[in-house]
Amino acid sequence: MTDKDVDKSTQQSRKLPVSKATALKIVAALAVVALAVAVGFLWYGDRQDQLAEQARTEAVDAASRQAVAMLAYDFANVDSQLAAAADGITGSFRDDYTTLVEGTIAPGAKEKQLTVQVTVQAAAPVSTTPTEAVVLLYLNQTTTSAEAPDARTSGSRVRVSLQKVDDRWLVDQLTPV
Repeated sequence: MTDKDVDKSTQQSRKLPVSKATALKIVAALAVVALAVAVGFLWYGDRQDQLAEQARTEAVDAASRQAVAMLAYDFANVDSQLAAAADGITGSFRDDYTTLVEGTIAPGAKEKQLTVQVTVQAAAPVSTTPTEAVVLLYLNQTTTSAEAPDARTSGSRVRVSLQKVDDRWLVDQLTPV
């Protein structure tokens, strides 16, 4: 065999038995697959954004409702009101809150005939994931008592940490800022 024969045999073995129509079909199929993968990534990103927005909205609403439940009470119903608020609290914070309510807040509210009303003036998420959130609340508290029947209003800010447990946002920390 000569070098010329080797070159011809190499060229023939390198030639693919694929027609232009088949090559176009392969390229088109690859383009469709690439497009499908790109659409999948875009859909996944959009879904994650939707879940994050849902978590933000739900966490802010839950923090607002729960802060009012935990901080507002009337001396005549303080035990039942604050015990019901404990249902929206989780972890060791629930134990701490219950101890504080039973040992200090409820007896003091009954003794001084305290009524505390709380309104959320503003709320904003600080950070959120699908299972955890931190929310900043601006509150107004209006307090009346037997000694001071004229309402006294004070503003405060609280940082509320929440955890999602069984599809419910529960407070696991409430910290004055």
